Amino acid sequence: MEKEIIVDINPYQTRVVLLEDGLPSEVYIERRGRERLVGNIYKGKVQNVLPGMQAAFVDIGLERNAFLYAGDIQMDRSDFTFSGDEGEIRQAPLNIRDIVKPGQEVMVQIVKEPVGTKGARVTTNITLPGRSLVLMPSVNYVGVSRRIENEEERSRLKGMLDDIAAEHNMGVIVRTAAEGKTEEEFRSDMLFLARLWDRIRQKSRLVSAPRLIHAEEPLVFRTIRDLFTQDIKRLVINDRDFYEKILVVAGIISPQLRDKVQLYEDIPDMFDILGLESAIDKALSRKVWMKNGGYIIIDQTEALTTIDVNTGKYVGNTDNLQETITATNCEAAKEIARQLRLRDISGIIIVDFIDMDEIADKERVLQTLRTELQKDRTKSNVLGITQLGLVEMTRKKTRQCISHTLQSACPYCGGDGKVLSPETVVLKIRKQLMRYYAAETPADYLVCVHPEIAEIIKDHSTPKNALLPTPEGKDIYVHSDVHMRVDEFKISRIDSLDELRNAQKVGKVYN
Repeated sequence: MEKEIIVDINPYQTRVVLLEDGLPSEVYIERRGRERLVGNIYKGKVQNVLPGMQAAFVDIGLERNAFLYAGDIQMDRSDFTFSGDEGEIRQAPLNIRDIVKPGQEVMVQIVKEPVGTKGARVTTNITLPGRSLVLMPSVNYVGVSRRIENEEERSRLKGMLDDIAAEHNMGVIVRTAAEGKTEEEFRSDMLFLARLWDRIRQKSRLVSAPRLIHAEEPLVFRTIRDLFTQDIKRLVINDRDFYEKILVVAGIISPQLRDKVQLYEDIPDMFDILGLESAIDKALSRKVWMKNGGYIIIDQTEALTTIDVNTGKYVGNTDNLQETITATNCEAAKEIARQLRLRDISGIIIVDFIDMDEIADKERVLQTLRTELQKDRTKSNVLGITQLGLVEMTRKKTRQCISHTLQSACPYCGGDGKVLSPETVVLKIRKQLMRYYAAETPADYLVCVHPEIAEIIKDHSTPKNALLPTPEGKDIYVHSDVHMRVDEFKISRIDSLDELRNAQKVGKVYN
C-alpha cells in the first residue's frame, strides 16, 4: 500500500490528509483559536463532588467545567492491577468523596474533547507521548503496542524498556513506531519525556488554578510524531517555515525521513491542486457510493451512528443471489472501515448489512470488516451480529468527528434535517387567523409568507376552495417575501388607513 501525507497550511487553518493508494483515509483539521485540547494538562480546582455519579466537576479555565470520574483518579501505585499482554490498567473501587473535596487543586489531563453541552473529560493519570514511547509518570509498568505482532520483537522491546523505565521509576508504553529501534534511541526519548514531566511538575507548583500547564503539540508536529513513519512515500507541505522545522525534527527522529519531505511553495491551497476538496465534501455526504455500484447511508445521532448497506446499481457477476449480496457486503465493509477513519466517527456504531442466509457468508463479512479496521490507529471493537442481523461495534471516542468541525446545525430546522411542509404552514396560518377572529373584533389582515406559500393560498382563494377563513366584509392581503423561510409567516392586523393603503398595494386575495 502506497501512503502519502499532504499538509495544507494557511493563516486560518491547518489541514492534513493521509492518502492510502491515492484515496483519503484520515483527515485532520485544526482552526486557529480552536486547537485540539486532548492531551493538554491543566491545574484545576474541584468545584463540586457528585457521589451519586462517582464524579467531580473541575474548573480548568474552559467554558464548561471538566468531568472527572472516580476511576480516572490516580491515588497511589498500589491501587493498580494489570492484566493481558498489554497490561491494561485497572483501579481498585474508590468512593469519590474519599478522594477529592470541593476547592481542592488537582493536575488533570484532557482525554475527551468537549462535545455539545458536555464539558471535557479529564483524568489525573497523566501520559506524555513521544515518538517511540508514551510516558506514564505515575505507574510502574511497561507495555508494548498490540500492532507489533512479532513475539520475538515484543520480548526484545519489553526487556529493553524494563531496565530503562526502572531507572526513572516510571512506566511506559512502547509505540508501534518503536519497532526495530535501539536502546540508545529509547534512552534519548525517555530522557526527553522525563525532563518534560519535571518541567510540568515544577510549573504546577508555581501557578494557581485554573491554569493551562502544558499544551499538546500543534497538528503539524503531531503528524510528524504519529503518522510520519518509514512506510510513508512522501510528505508534501506548502509552508516554508514549517517545512524547515519538519526537516529539523525528521533529522532528529530518523534522517531517512528528510528525503521524503517535499515543499510545494507558493501554492495557496494544496487540497485544491491535488483534487482533495471533493474528498472532504464526500466525507460529509450522507450517501457514499462504492466502486461496484452499491452504496452506504451514514446517519449520525447523539446516541449512536447507523450505517445502512444497499446494492444500488450492482447486479453481480454471477447467477447466485447470495454471492452478489455477500460481495456487496464485503465491499461495504471495506468502505465502512475507511469512512470511520475519514470522518473520525466514534462511539456506538450499528451496521445494517444486506441480509445473508449462510453463517459462512456472515463470518466472511465480519472478518473483512475486522481486517480493514486493523489499519485504524484508533481502537475499535466489532462485537458481532445481533438476532436482528445488525452488526454492533464501537470505536474509541477522543475528539469531535470532522462533521462537527466543518458543519453546524441548520438554523431553520435545528439540525433535524426537515422543516414544515407548505401545506402544513398554510393550515397553521388558517388556525392562527381563526384564533384572532375568535378573540378580537373582525378586521382586515396582512399575511407575509414565502412565495411558495403565497402561491398555494392564491390557488385556493375562491369561496368554494378557500383555505383561509375571512369574516364577512373583511379582507385578507398576502405579501410574497423571498427573504422569508418556507416554514415562516407573519400575520398583522390592519387598523389604520395607511396600513390599508400599503396592504392594497400588495394585493387583495380574499373579500
